[in-house]
Formats: sequence, structure tokens, C-alpha cells
Amino acid sequence: MSSAGVEAEALRRWAPGLVPLEEGIWTVAERSAAVSYPEDGHVRCRQVEDDSFWFQHRNRCITQVVSAWPPKGPLVDMGGGNGYVAAGLRAAGFPSVVVEPGLGGARQARARGLAPVVCATLEEVGFRPRSLPALGFFDVIEHVEDDARLLTRAWELLEDGGRLYLTVPAFGWLWAEDDVVAGHFRRYTQATLCELLQRTGFAVDFASYLFAPLPLPLWLLRALPSRLGWRSPDAVRERQDLEHGARGGLAAAALRAMLSMEQAWLRGGRRLPLGTSLLVAAHVEGR
Repeated sequence: MSSAGVEAEALRRWAPGLVPLEEGIWTVAERSAAVSYPEDGHVRCRQVEDDSFWFQHRNRCITQVVSAWPPKGPLVDMGGGNGYVAAGLRAAGFPSVVVEPGLGGARQARARGLAPVVCATLEEVGFRPRSLPALGFFDVIEHVEDDARLLTRAWELLEDGGRLYLTVPAFGWLWAEDDVVAGHFRRYTQATLCELLQRTGFAVDFASYLFAPLPLPLWLLRALPSRLGWRSPDAVRERQDLEHGARGGLAAAALRAMLSMEQAWLRGGRRLPLGTSLLVAAHVEGR
């Protein structure tokens, strides 16, 4: 059976109440949940993610960690946006289903060739309890006001020993206007995130910061100007292409080389003590 066939069959078991919305996209009969994410966020991400050093490095590190702590079945990429992570996981041999609340993001994921795609929130989908082999929240839980409630719900939906993978923005001292524009409620440290996971029923297998070269540049170019009132929402949007390295150049090439060394360091389960993002793998402990 093809990867898409495996994912579709699993989805029918997990959430039998889904209804077709359009070709390859499923949803629920009634939707009501609000989402803290900019309306044009998926379009702006789609414009940069394929050429962005940030998206590329995050994907490689996610795939590396999923390979080291693999799930026992298809992974649900919750808040999966345009399907960039799910496409990378599928290419690495891990069947993945995008669940994305925004119709624009769901359509972008479908346009990548991903199917089935679900347009709904985690609460709306109606997954059966203890049915999911794995869940991914890749830069998602910082958009949710009650992150503990979300993780408790994830614990309820994952099967015994089910895997949870997360990425989140790191360090409150890096908070900037960019976080406001993105709809973030917070940034995390390794200690606060691991404590939250343990409190909601998970055992942490791996936790490391990512993007070790970036804390000082982000503090100087984002956090400090934001505190001084020099970085407006319009400036954030205008500089997105440049800051993601979508235009290339020597600086972007040098950064990619450093991040390649970072990826090699993380291989084999080694950790980094500093970075602008956090990557965590965890699992449901015995109930």
C-alpha cells in the first residue's frame, strides 16, 4: 500500500466523523475554534520556506530526531501549515497526516501532493482516545494560550508509548515584535518545556536547542529594536525574505555551513546548550 493509502486508512480509524471538504481535504461538520495565527501567515511562509535556511535546517533536525526515536505508525502533524514538515517526513519514510486549522494552509499542503489533509483543530477532529501512534507540534504550542491543556489532550489521544515531537521558539529574552506578529503567547526554555511535558504525562527522550549561531544576532536585530520601539509589524513583514536567507548570498551560505555542523553535532543524541529554537522528542509513560 502507498504512503497515502496507509495514511488514509489510519485516518478513517482515528477519526470516523470527518467529512470531505474538497479533493484530498477533509474537515468536520461544524467548526468554531479560534486560532492565534495571522491570516496571511501561510502565504508568507509559503513564499520563503522552500529556500529558507531556517525551514530547511529545522526539517533536517526534525527528521533526524524522528529517525532516532521513531513512531510505530503514521504521525499526525498538528498545525502542519503548508505541509513542509510532513512532506519532509514522508520523503524520509515516515507516513504523515497534516491537520491544519486554516483552509489556506490545508490547500497549500494538498498542493504539495499530501493527502489526506484535515482542515480542523485538534479539538474539532474527534480523534478516538488512545488511537494515535505519534503527534507533532512543530512551532505550534506557543500559539495556544493554554499549552498545558493542549498537551494533556495530546496525552489522551496518543496510544500507550505514543510519540510526541515538538519545536518551539526559545528564551523569553529573545521576545520581539516578530512574536507578536506571529501570534505567539510565549517562548520556552528547555527546563520550562520539559517540566510542562512531565507534568502532562510525558517522558522526555531528547531535548536540545537549535540554531546555536543565532541568539546574539536575533537579540541585536529583533529583540533589542523591539524593546526600543524601532521594529514595527510592517518592518517585520518587509524583512522576512531577507532574514530567512531566501535571497542567498555569502552570509546565508556561511550560516548554512555552520548549521550543517550543528546538525552533525546533534547526530547521535548530542545536545546544544543554546539556540533560538527547541526540539524535543517525548513519549507517553505507562498509564
